[in-house]
Amino acid sequence: MDEEGGNLVVLTDDDGEEFELELLSTLEYDNEIYMAFAPTDVDEDDDEIGIVILQSVEEEDGEEVLLTVDDEALLEKVYELFMKRMEEDFS
Repeated sequence: MDEEGGNLVVLTDDDGEEFELELLSTLEYDNEIYMAFAPTDVDEDDDEIGIVILQSVEEEDGEEVLLTVDDEALLEKVYELFMKRMEEDFS
């Protein structure tokens, strides 16, 4: 993960393609760290803008790696926690 400053990060996928995401929030659940991101290359007027949830894992060499969450039940629980937090922040 390469931080670009502020809350923007540039990630490289498995195919070597780079894309930019904005960090929205971070939370700890079940002793793991999860991060919610929004893509930066979407139309702001689009009501269907989704968020990307990734798990933060520290590798042995101390480098942070972001992994996709493959467990659908876990992903749904973490998504609900992020949505609850964002609702509280905007209330």
